[in-house]
Amino acid sequence: MIRRVLVADRGAFARRAIATCRAIGVETVAVFTEPDSLYAAEADFAVSLPAPGPDPHLGQGFDVPALLAAAARCGADAIHPGRGPLATDQAFATDVLDAGLTWIGPDPKILKTMASKLDARAMLAGTGLPVLPATTNPEEVSAFPVIVKPVAGRSGRGMRVVRSQGPLAEAFASARRDAALTFGDGTVFCERFIDRARSIEVQVIADAAGTIVPLGERECSIQRHRQKILEEAPSAAVDPGLRAELFAAAVTAARAIGLVGAATVEFLLAPSGDFYFLTINARIGAGHAVTECVFGIDLVRLQLLVAEGGTLPFTAPPPMRGHAIAARLAAEDPAYDWRPSAGTVHRFEVPGVLHAFGPLLVPGLRLDAAIADGAAIRGGGDPALGTVVAWTPTRHETARVLSTALAHARLHGVITNRDLLVRVLRHPLFGTGEVGTAFLDQHPEVFAPLLSSLEAVHLSCLAAALAGSARRKAAVPTLASLPTGWRNGPSRPQTAAYQGPAGLVEVDYQFDRAERLTYWAVRSVERNALDAAAGEIGGEADGSASRAGPALAVVSATPERVELDIGGIRLAFSVHMVAGDPAVCYVDSPEGSVALTELPRFV
Repeated sequence: MIRRVLVADRGAFARRAIATCRAIGVETVAVFTEPDSLYAAEADFAVSLPAPGPDPHLGQGFDVPALLAAAARCGADAIHPGRGPLATDQAFATDVLDAGLTWIGPDPKILKTMASKLDARAMLAGTGLPVLPATTNPEEVSAFPVIVKPVAGRSGRGMRVVRSQGPLAEAFASARRDAALTFGDGTVFCERFIDRARSIEVQVIADAAGTIVPLGERECSIQRHRQKILEEAPSAAVDPGLRAELFAAAVTAARAIGLVGAATVEFLLAPSGDFYFLTINARIGAGHAVTECVFGIDLVRLQLLVAEGGTLPFTAPPPMRGHAIAARLAAEDPAYDWRPSAGTVHRFEVPGVLHAFGPLLVPGLRLDAAIADGAAIRGGGDPALGTVVAWTPTRHETARVLSTALAHARLHGVITNRDLLVRVLRHPLFGTGEVGTAFLDQHPEVFAPLLSSLEAVHLSCLAAALAGSARRKAAVPTLASLPTGWRNGPSRPQTAAYQGPAGLVEVDYQFDRAERLTYWAVRSVERNALDAAAGEIGGEADGSASRAGPALAVVSATPERVELDIGGIRLAFSVHMVAGDPAVCYVDSPEGSVALTELPRFV
């Protein structure tokens, strides 16, 4: 029996594994490089190790001798490699077993076979699995398009689509260089590329008694740079007949390699309905959370059970329950070629979350977060912030619940892919299930920010100014009973200036002696002349002498929340001010989110 597990991973999955171990009474050891890591605080023991290589997401991660030494020092009797590169590292698995520890994963021989996509294809093609034709020689290619892949690649890194003979040789040459630099193996191959294909994967788990159970299919077609950002189970494109064929193929592949443990069998589904085997990832899938939700099982718990030599509690897949969709939040800017975003996460809050790091007992939201408020995001590493999962009885309801939760999330401090995820979930073609791996390339409209209308931006600027006014008034008790901005004689409006998404703006607002807003305006201004208006946009509060802005009234205004009545419709704005030089004001509303850098009132 496993008593104490060292989790050789970081971030969200380390927290995920630790949560399951805690629930079943297994002690945990975390290894960390950053002292403020959440998962290190949640484990029973934590050991600081040297920082990994320059790319911890794709590199080898922690130093293997240091991991084994940490396990020995803390008395761990097993190692869970997580779901990163160490999970498929044959040498690491061998070292763990040689040290007398339990390896929570497939046998090293399986990992060695699966390390090469070509070796895996060659072995499994003999079982009758449908495999796309492939070659390592560019001169043998006569039909296009094709996709060039590194043999040792993972996470979609290094792939190139080639549609004609001309660029093929250079694609092979550049792919070899990249593969050698990134993975230490410059071998590449190419296979037929299928336009409008869908990415389908089957989660399987097997025990030492020979029982292999396919746990549903996941669709992972919404991808950026061939990395999955949305996953769902079951797939809208898979009917019962096709599901049975996919399950049979996945079991055949798992049996052929002698799998004991968890693995993900990946397939490509063509528009014709034909599917093709791609590879086996001999580890728990990145989208395992949706599988856990629709089956009501804990995959990490099953991994530990199998590693202890136990048998699975079922011999066939349990019945699926409803539909689950997972969205991967990341600190990156989709509008600028997914440029990583660095900084401090001032707020990370998703409303309505029922549970974390495990199956949901009732329909709702699950959050597997890698970070919390105050986390520092450093450029160059894994940009993952967390995965938000919605599970409801139907696909339509699940997409609606998830998109609403993401739209209302408060993600302050770094740029994220949240708006793109919401727009994809609300896209008509996603609603009908008509998606493919090229969805983002074919639909640039999903890259638009949620807060895209000028009116919504200006209302958010006004809310920031009103919250700032309330904050200043609350901080000065002297004459606190006087109305905001009170003067003996009428004077010019109060002002606040911000650097926002549309450039520099100045907000004018004025109250009467009953503290009713009588005037407001938001104006674009020149950087060196904040007092020079350029295209004033605003409106009278009572609607008289109306300008471009709507008539509105202030229902309430506090430093954290502003509620406006706009033509009889009330709209609430959450305002989060982060002090600093300069201060930044984050304004969230049902219309979207905006970050406004506050310019000093007195220069």
